[in-house]
Amino acid sequence: MLLELAQYLSPYVRGFNVFNYITFRTVLAILTALFLSLAFGPLVIRWLAAKKIGQAVRACGPQTHLVKSGTPTMGGILILISVVLTTLLWGNLSNHYVWTVLVVTFGFGIIGWYDDWRKVVFRDPNGLPARWKFFWQSVLGVGVALFLAFSSDNPAQTELIVPFFKTIAYPLGVFGFVTLTYFVIVGTSNAVNLTDGLDGLAIMPTVMVAGGLGIFAFASGHAEFARYLLIPPIPGSGELCIVLGAIVGAGLGFLWFNAYPAEVFMGDVGALALGAALGCIAVIVRQEIVLFIMGGLFVAETVSVMVQVSWFKYTKKKYGEGRRILLMAPLHHHFEQSGWKETQVVVRFWIITIMLVLFGLASLKLR
Repeated sequence: MLLELAQYLSPYVRGFNVFNYITFRTVLAILTALFLSLAFGPLVIRWLAAKKIGQAVRACGPQTHLVKSGTPTMGGILILISVVLTTLLWGNLSNHYVWTVLVVTFGFGIIGWYDDWRKVVFRDPNGLPARWKFFWQSVLGVGVALFLAFSSDNPAQTELIVPFFKTIAYPLGVFGFVTLTYFVIVGTSNAVNLTDGLDGLAIMPTVMVAGGLGIFAFASGHAEFARYLLIPPIPGSGELCIVLGAIVGAGLGFLWFNAYPAEVFMGDVGALALGAALGCIAVIVRQEIVLFIMGGLFVAETVSVMVQVSWFKYTKKKYGEGRRILLMAPLHHHFEQSGWKETQVVVRFWIITIMLVLFGLASLKLR
């Protein structure tokens, strides 16, 4: 919106040409989203509290979390509003990648909103039944995957790129690309959601991974940088830096209120949407494996749940009594039950994410 205005005024005032630079608009996007989150955060929290939209805590979870019952949830609405408004202000609205990511973010946000709404109205910690949540996620995931598959005009845009190697790339074909895209988007969405269990635990790693992906998006959208770094050039992908910058700014603003002790929780409306956005962007810039590396925390949290549930079912069937590998799943609860304080778990997981993001960024040059 403001980009079009700046381009219209640039022939008359040369200073407006600076808005053509993606890096400049990315900085503005970060600051704008941060300002919107900080400015409207208190209003959103008061509104959620007035409507009694409070968190329903699982009885089977850590007993120390029972005191969090009633804390305003669905705070992810603040993130989504900040991201969407910021992107509309500073993004190139003629870029179809920008609209694709916004549709994915908003669509998964609606699923998360309905899930949270059921938790609040019916006081049911389980919310939307898993089969229906997975169904609607699948509809959106497959739809976006098909759109990206048939809108790409370059074979490199549908290859699986293996980081740290110069020439290893696997052609996926339409079916392979759609399948991979579906699992990346839906998988990342649910992985971030599973991680969102402690104050500030999910949002800061999301900010870090978004920042890392922003560097890949900028390099992919710049033909010379892409050629030098031996990554596939994706014309137009540089504009995704605006979306990612908005996620960084909105995430940091939300963290102001979500840091321990949290004044508001993100809820599924935020976690599902942000995870899907990261997955979609990783697919567009052909860095699914790098997302797997940088988002290693999300992967570990998801695997911990899968292993715990599978082992419990197996042992119950074989021995008549379910057994557990972890004290409690997801992984962050295991460390809580082991004696770590909540703040220790959060900060240590942040440190791990910083190292993983740096390792992922190293793949840009180590090829």
